[in-house]
Amino acid sequence: MDIILGIGSRVRHAEFGEGVVINVKSNGYTITFLQHGAKVIKINAPLEIIEAVELDTDLVSLFDVEQTLNKVLQKWMDATETVPLGDKWKGGKIILKPGRHDLASKEMTIDSFFHKIVMVRDRLRVLEQRVNASNLNDEEKVNIQQYITKIYGSMTSFNLLFKHPEHYFVGEKTSGDTA
Repeated sequence: MDIILGIGSRVRHAEFGEGVVINVKSNGYTITFLQHGAKVIKINAPLEIIEAVELDTDLVSLFDVEQTLNKVLQKWMDATETVPLGDKWKGGKIILKPGRHDLASKEMTIDSFFHKIVMVRDRLRVLEQRVNASNLNDEEKVNIQQYITKIYGSMTSFNLLFKHPEHYFVGEKTSGDTA
């Protein structure tokens, strides 16, 4: 088949019979067949064209729209990304033991503590984005960014809790830094 069919095209397939193209993607057509329901058929599969509808060149899938919207919301809203805790810490506890013997220790699950660390990181990112989008002049933005970078640097001690290095806090790098 030399042409790419558009949504709404009516076709006949040797095995599944008559159907209508309901989606077009790079891996094939999604066609709803009268007797067999929706099937994904490769673009180059032999199909008899009953009625061709021209392909809309401005076609965007719902999946693409959802992915883009999620990225925008994570960037500009106070949305929390799902960040996994390192496996060795799951189910663990943090015990804060005071230096004075007359005071009680405080226990907290590592999961709860980790969630709070992730929330701090996410809020720092939102603050950073709001500073960048603000009406402050460039010098003021740079000064605030330097403080935010120092905060990230102070938080690097918590990187051992993260499962994946791409979620780590990264502070200011000097010329001697290798990581």
